[in-house]
Amino acid sequence: MRTLILLLFLCSCIQAQEHEKPKQLPPQNIAKRKTQNFLNSNGMTVQTRLLVPEGFERTAYAEHSFGHFLQDFPLNPSSAKVMLFDGSEKYNQAAHVAVLDIDVGKRDLQQCADAVMRLRAEYLWKNNRFEDIHFNFTNGFQATYSKWRTGYRIRVEGNTVSWIQRNQASTSYQAFRKYLDMVFAYAGTLSLAKELNFQALSELEVGDVFIQGGSPGHAILVVDKAINPNTNEILFCLAQSYMPAQDIHILKNPSTQNSPWYSAKAIETELITPEWTFKKNDLKRF
Repeated sequence: MRTLILLLFLCSCIQAQEHEKPKQLPPQNIAKRKTQNFLNSNGMTVQTRLLVPEGFERTAYAEHSFGHFLQDFPLNPSSAKVMLFDGSEKYNQAAHVAVLDIDVGKRDLQQCADAVMRLRAEYLWKNNRFEDIHFNFTNGFQATYSKWRTGYRIRVEGNTVSWIQRNQASTSYQAFRKYLDMVFAYAGTLSLAKELNFQALSELEVGDVFIQGGSPGHAILVVDKAINPNTNEILFCLAQSYMPAQDIHILKNPSTQNSPWYSAKAIETELITPEWTFKKNDLKRF
């Protein structure tokens, strides 16, 4: 049993080398649309950079909602490349249309599920919902930020995880980032998938997550949504980090030339993204 727990910890940090190069993907069955520029190079947030396709209307969310937080998230300049945690360029610069303006850290930690948890935690932090910031390690240990704020720290000794009183209480952002790095080291797609709730594709909202738990597994976050008021067709945009840890970036739809928009209607069995293929029922929600 002790060996099994240790293996589960290690799974959250394993690098999936076989996925380091983008595979050839068949075109996705998406309805052809008129030629349109889907990007406003001057826009500096998700919703001002991504232009809604003709005939669709962007879904609006309440000011303090997770959906609004993501749609209003700041972006790097339109020419930005996706950089790895060590300062080098990602091998594949053809998969993204925009890069989020948020640090990746200096260690190989903030990968796919970690990026989802990072954005969720940043949203809760911004809205002073500190009690709601908690994530489970792969072995089931719950890392609660509210306890971390009081000065407790998490000690991992072999297979044993426990809280210890080590520091003075701190509400600083720096302490918050250290908490997240601890979570990233011992949580991953396997644990996050168990925390989230299944969501029907027909009810997709910004903030939902496509996730496959495993080693390797993958997770991507819905960051924008638009609906055709006449047909109720849903379009959405996705953001990810990947392996090694890298800037969080908005994905291009590989079945198009320059569009970040995916059609829920077109997903008969699979969602094909530039570097991963998800199943239709992989959608979940916090």
